[in-house]
Amino acid sequence: MNNNSKKRILIATGIFSPEIGGPASYSKTIANKLKDSGVVVLTYSHVLSFKDDINQPYKIVRVWSGWPKGLRHLSYFFKALSLAKKSDVVFALNAVSAGILAMYAAKMTKKKFFVKIVGDTAWEKAINSGKTQLLINDFQGSKKTGFIKILHNLQYKVCKNADGVIVPSEYLAGIVHGWGIPRDKIKVIYNGVDFKFSELSKEEARKKIGIFGHLILSAGRLVPWKGFRMLIKIMPSIFEINQAFRLIIVGDGPDRKMLESMIRNLGLGNKVYLVGKKTQEELAIYMAAADMFVLNTGYEGFSHQILETMSAGLPVITTAVGGNKEVIDQGENGFLVKYNDEFNIVEAIKSLWNSPELREEFTEKGKKTLEKFSSEKMFSETINFLNK
Repeated sequence: MNNNSKKRILIATGIFSPEIGGPASYSKTIANKLKDSGVVVLTYSHVLSFKDDINQPYKIVRVWSGWPKGLRHLSYFFKALSLAKKSDVVFALNAVSAGILAMYAAKMTKKKFFVKIVGDTAWEKAINSGKTQLLINDFQGSKKTGFIKILHNLQYKVCKNADGVIVPSEYLAGIVHGWGIPRDKIKVIYNGVDFKFSELSKEEARKKIGIFGHLILSAGRLVPWKGFRMLIKIMPSIFEINQAFRLIIVGDGPDRKMLESMIRNLGLGNKVYLVGKKTQEELAIYMAAADMFVLNTGYEGFSHQILETMSAGLPVITTAVGGNKEVIDQGENGFLVKYNDEFNIVEAIKSLWNSPELREEFTEKGKKTLEKFSSEKMFSETINFLNK
């Protein structure tokens, strides 16, 4: 590593281990890679302290999420300000909960500021609150009012004032450019995967999780655009392929009660399992137990989950939206289907299940795909961009 790469970096994030999800995985991976640069991680957290923090080769500063909104944001800002004074670069992993506060901390301490954009926070808030039914592409050109407009303007302000904007896909580069950010300020750096898969056999893993049969796994935040409703709805059609199929959904979120109600009403209590949030280690066991991974999503800036699934050796079926098309080559290393298209999804599951050779091919080519998305490549491109 050259001297420039020894810059002290403050990573400001909204989520970190032991939480799961793409941003948490990314922040931990990049912190591990930057450990020799005096990196410090600042994060909101559902725990005041985590026993594993002391074993990490970098400092982790947590702001308790249980505090009232204004108080926790104020605490986050002052911690960011203090940490920025001792850093050379401030790198925010989102535009709103961490980014706006990190931006002001960087400005006040005259430090370089970079931000990573992995989605449109204004759209996510609008769709979660029922203020729009539009998917993200159509939302971009729609009129925004009230709090949604404020969020949209905050994202733009953070990106405009950043020295550089990192996005994990060409698709998201187009979204951010559409906000009015110059294209030469935006750098596409694909996420790298640093996932520890389980060494358990399928039988051992199924015994450990207590779910048996032929397992279809899906994972993500339980929100409308992730398409879990459709996966539950099509299960009677899936049973026509094989009665032993079971659906496991890993994750939590605002749709949980509605999904639980669907499962009860369809009489699928012992065939569809909502298992809640899991740690990376626990998720690896579910992947080891599964036969295939299905992600029926209406939006995906770039799915870290797909890369982790490939590294675990699971064949993937997902939708032809957003950054997914930059990872999956149709029929080569996975299947791309139409979002919420019942026939399309069922036929893809049927084709994959009826062809063990195809499942094996997807698994092998999936592992080869990961060469393009190595954590080493991500780290090298990220540190070079932060040093520009």
